Amino acid sequence: YIKPALGGLILGLILIRWPQVFGVGYGAINLSLTNKIYPLLMLSLIGIKILATSITIGSGGSGGIFAPSLFIGAMTGGFFGWCVGALFPELTASPGAYALVGMGALVAGTTHAPITAILIIFELTNDYKIILPLMMSCIISTLLASYLKKGSIYTIKLMRRNLDITGGFDQNILRTLLVREFMSRDTAIVSENATVAEIIEVFRIKDASYLHVIDANNQLAGIISFRDIRRILGQEESNYHIFARDIATTDVITVTPADNIQVALQLMSSKGISQLPVVKEKNSRDLIGDLREKDLLAAYDKAVLRREIEIT
Repeated sequence: YIKPALGGLILGLILIRWPQVFGVGYGAINLSLTNKIYPLLMLSLIGIKILATSITIGSGGSGGIFAPSLFIGAMTGGFFGWCVGALFPELTASPGAYALVGMGALVAGTTHAPITAILIIFELTNDYKIILPLMMSCIISTLLASYLKKGSIYTIKLMRRNLDITGGFDQNILRTLLVREFMSRDTAIVSENATVAEIIEVFRIKDASYLHVIDANNQLAGIISFRDIRRILGQEESNYHIFARDIATTDVITVTPADNIQVALQLMSSKGISQLPVVKEKNSRDLIGDLREKDLLAAYDKAVLRREIEIT
């Protein structure tokens, strides 16, 4: 009870001096839109509203999301409009117009929803003259906010709990599935000294898209795709003069059994591959299996179905 009581006491003292920040603050917003509030008061109310909202949330109360954005945006835009008007009185609109644009820009930045902000402010004003500066401000605000912070004010709490809703897959499920559960130990391998004919034979027997090349110490030396073989099939005497070590890609991306499926799928997607070699541990070349994209997608489908059954 100490925290809410202390928060209420501090807020009470603030409201005695600055009653404009109480509640939603419609009164102060209306004054800024009608140019009936002092510029320095608008400047001070920006910081006071941020402080009051922070204290409210920190003491366990509900500080709101949308209303504080409108209030701070109106005060910021109104003060900026007053400054521009003082410098260029004949070339600019009234501070109230800037307050409207500021409201839209701050709502767009905090929510990452520029179209919503544009439509709301336009419906409030029904003025076509303001639509162009409003659109530009909302878009710039959203781009800047997205660059500085990945999540919006609505999703940032979920992201702090590692619940990322921006991905195409349900990443919360993918993080719970580990490579060791879906890797195959029946790995298609060839020696680094294998000829082209031997490589083709392994491709035929294993019906694989990739072959893992191992060296004399049974360590992963590279991978060969069927596309690599097709490129050299037209070369004369290739079966006798070209070996697996000459064809293999040595810069191999690997995963470990302890990695989760999200990591594996991100690697596959970024490199445009459908299979990954699995090594014993990081920075190791000790091949223990492989991981295929089709197996991961099937596992994901089963996990989603299982979760839906549990929910219902």
